[in-house]
Amino acid sequence: MLTQRWRPVFFAILAVVAIWVVALVGFRLAKGSTVTAEKVKQYVDSVEFSKLSGAARSKAIMELAHKLNALSLDERRRARMERIGSGWFEQMTEDEKATFIEATMPTGFKQMLTAFEELPEDKRRAAVEDALRRLRDSRQRLEAQGAVNASGTNGPVLSAELQAKVRMIGLKAFYSQSSAQTKAELAPVLEELQRVMESGRPFRGR
Repeated sequence: MLTQRWRPVFFAILAVVAIWVVALVGFRLAKGSTVTAEKVKQYVDSVEFSKLSGAARSKAIMELAHKLNALSLDERRRARMERIGSGWFEQMTEDEKATFIEATMPTGFKQMLTAFEELPEDKRRAAVEDALRRLRDSRQRLEAQGAVNASGTNGPVLSAELQAKVRMIGLKAFYSQSSAQTKAELAPVLEELQRVMESGRPFRGR
């Protein structure tokens, strides 16, 4: 039996062990629940999207959108570059594509478009170039880490023609007039552009 002197020490040790056990279990649970690009791919591969219809199809689309929205910044970039979910997107109707794009665009996206339109042309051009540069840098970093295939050409690209149209028509108007397919192609660049805008760099020196 424990003596009166050692009993508090014994209970203190038990308390420390219990705290570590709870922390370890919590860490493992959190790690297991973290959404990654690989888990999103596993989900996409596990569902025969072409065979779904009605409510089941809508539910699957929103579940994919939810998983993509739960990704960290790097994992979201990786999912974009690996074109995870593109097979589903190609099978969606125009209405489904529009719903999916709306559901996966970042919060505050429309406000960003308005703020972007208010910038002088030179700052709009610089902001787009900055966004493209950040995307290229991110892809190179992910390739170096082995996270994406270096041999592919899946990296987001905004062609010179599209850049000219954006400058001439205005990004907000161009986006609103574009097809769902064009919006999907623009999405990675627009997401990065939003991060550039949120950094405040385009507004400096105005």
